[in-house]
Amino acid sequence: MKNDFSKLFSGFLASSFSGGKQGEIVNRNVTINNENYVYQAYLPPQIKTQEKLPLVVFLHGIRERGSGGFVTGMFAQIVRQYLKAVPAIVLLPQCRPDKYWIDEPMDKMVTGEIEDISKDFSVDEKRKYLMGVSLGGYGVWHFAANYPNEFAALVSICGGSPLTSGDRFAPVAERIGKTPAWLFHGSEDKIVQVSESRNLAAAIRERGGEVKYSEYEGVGHNVWLDALGEKELLPWLLSQKL
Repeated sequence: MKNDFSKLFSGFLASSFSGGKQGEIVNRNVTINNENYVYQAYLPPQIKTQEKLPLVVFLHGIRERGSGGFVTGMFAQIVRQYLKAVPAIVLLPQCRPDKYWIDEPMDKMVTGEIEDISKDFSVDEKRKYLMGVSLGGYGVWHFAANYPNEFAALVSICGGSPLTSGDRFAPVAERIGKTPAWLFHGSEDKIVQVSESRNLAAAIRERGGEVKYSEYEGVGHNVWLDALGEKELLPWLLSQKL
């Protein structure tokens, strides 16, 4: 790993959070097509002010799939710690064990959960963002391409194109249009080839889109540690508006 994680992450929190008040993670239920889904959402302290808040939809990786709605393990703990620095509502869907984010039931689940959280809390419709890691990175491009006017910005960490045949990159770039995107990938990723992010970034640039691409030399699939340590990521994300 390129950076020492403890230094990287503690430094990020010190600069981004600086001892501010913490929000809470709540458990919620939504029924879609007679199927009940449990999901979690982070509610920041600002939720009590009634002001319209940004919504970040965070799509996890393949190891975090499950049916209980509760993402667990080291990754989940790090994400929860990271959330303390986010002055936004953060939606945490959980992909079912035998599914992928691009599958129709998961598509309906995520869009249904977005509608559910937006119904009960004051969400700024011009500041909804997509963020995903690995499997979730593929999900980012799926939802961004299928709902091109829904999200103000995209963050894909070691993700790739959800298309499986033909030109896998140009159609995605054409669908997302001018939506700002920031892609992260490790040059030594053996699970999701770095060419996925390189080709997506190139396709977006070729069509005049707004894209940032960060590639980390010598880093593998755990590039999300580096991405979460980027001090400019949250300010950049939360500054984007439809």
